[in-house]
Amino acid sequence: MGMDRQIEKKKWPPRKIAAVAGAAVFVLVVLYLLLFQFSGSTLNVDTERITVSTVARGPFLEFIPQQGTVMPIMRYSLETTEGGRVEKRFLEAGTMVKAGDPIVQLVNTNLLLDIMWRDTDFVQQSNALRQTRLNMEQYRQGLRQEMNQVENDLAKQKTTYERYRKLHENQLVSDLEFERIRLDYEYQVRNRDIVAESQKKELEYREEQISSLEDQLRRMEANLKTSKQKLDDLIIRAPIAGQLTLLDAEIGAFKNPGENIGQIDDLNAYSVRALIDEHYITRVEAGLKGEFDLAGKGYDLKVRRVFPAVRDNRFEVDFDFVGEAPPDLRRGQTLHIRLQLGDVAEAVLLARGGFWEATGGNWVYKLDASGKKALKHPVRLGRYNPEVYEVLEGLEPGDKVITSSYESFGDMDRLVLK
Repeated sequence: MGMDRQIEKKKWPPRKIAAVAGAAVFVLVVLYLLLFQFSGSTLNVDTERITVSTVARGPFLEFIPQQGTVMPIMRYSLETTEGGRVEKRFLEAGTMVKAGDPIVQLVNTNLLLDIMWRDTDFVQQSNALRQTRLNMEQYRQGLRQEMNQVENDLAKQKTTYERYRKLHENQLVSDLEFERIRLDYEYQVRNRDIVAESQKKELEYREEQISSLEDQLRRMEANLKTSKQKLDDLIIRAPIAGQLTLLDAEIGAFKNPGENIGQIDDLNAYSVRALIDEHYITRVEAGLKGEFDLAGKGYDLKVRRVFPAVRDNRFEVDFDFVGEAPPDLRRGQTLHIRLQLGDVAEAVLLARGGFWEATGGNWVYKLDASGKKALKHPVRLGRYNPEVYEVLEGLEPGDKVITSSYESFGDMDRLVLK
């Protein structure tokens, strides 16, 4: 009967152990590459070539940079009051003028004829009034003579009546004779009153005629004066002292009444005009503040007027200087303005930098606690000004972020700072 033989376990030879260990190391290396190299790429970065900014909470003021053009605050249009043909140009565009200087002479034949006829009518009416006044004076003289005769007849009749009355009282004349004298006397009294009333009414009527003629003459004189003023208006003069910047008046050209033929700029006071992107049209209004620097000094502006019309995707805004304006400003000079779009408010802020071009503000490289690595990190940025972005989500005060350009980083998920 044979006995069972115990089988001894074979020990792994050193060569096999080495092979297994090598395989394990290879697997670990592959796992490492899978986890770290393929799932997330890493790049070594020299810290001297990047800018690291710290997220902070602070006052945020949104403003937009704009170019403004200096222009005179007062610009006077030269308009024709009366139409006419350009006969003479006294000055040319670009000339400095004083108030009242003649600029253009127009001629209007119809106006000249109208004035001539009006002048003739005025002279005729004036002569007619003079003759009417003379006739009135002669008529008054005749009335006075007529009344003098009536009064004289009445006085004589009264004397006769008084004498006959006494004789009648003494019964020296008959009743019939006295009655005839009394009736004659009463007739003369009534006649005197009738004549006086008639003369009064006739004089009132004639005086009304004269008054009407005088009113008519005054109107004709006023119309003639107005027409002559129109003649004066054919010479277009400078309303203010300044610079004649535009002039559209060729010799022989006809200009209609109210037509604009030029412009004078007041060079004693300036404003600033800017063209702003239509994206901001609902946010820009009168009273908003602006500022700019010139020759190392800061100056303040305020929006005076917003023009609602949009041309080439932009709208116009006029600014006034607040306080002191820069000396020696020139028409057409360009100013770099910072226009404030709101009030100061507390916000989480991140410095502006070149990173925006690569990320569109959707993510940043954020440093870890050690400060030795920077990882891709999603963020949401809001408003901005030329210096900072407003952080809405993704970052807290104290976080450190690479804000310089990401152009040389490719699409790495992780940066190692050396």
